Amino acid sequence: MEITIDIGYEQLLAAIKKLPAAKIKQLKSVLNEEFIEQKATKDLSDFQDFLLKATTMSAEQYKLHQQNRKNFNSWRTK
Repeated sequence: MEITIDIGYEQLLAAIKKLPAAKIKQLKSVLNEEFIEQKATKDLSDFQDFLLKATTMSAEQYKLHQQNRKNFNSWRTK
């Protein structure tokens, strides 16, 4: 059985602060640095995958972009 709850960060933090010290210590040990590092690595990996799958300019599109940029810059200085 799985239950999903949509709770804000502030609400979660307030609920944790109401726990007894032993439960807070237990929670802290579960959410140790290794867990946090793995989570951060996965999030970064997902972002890297997103960037690597993004569209890119062809050489011709880049050349056109450079030319347009040059034209815009010359127009601003007139």
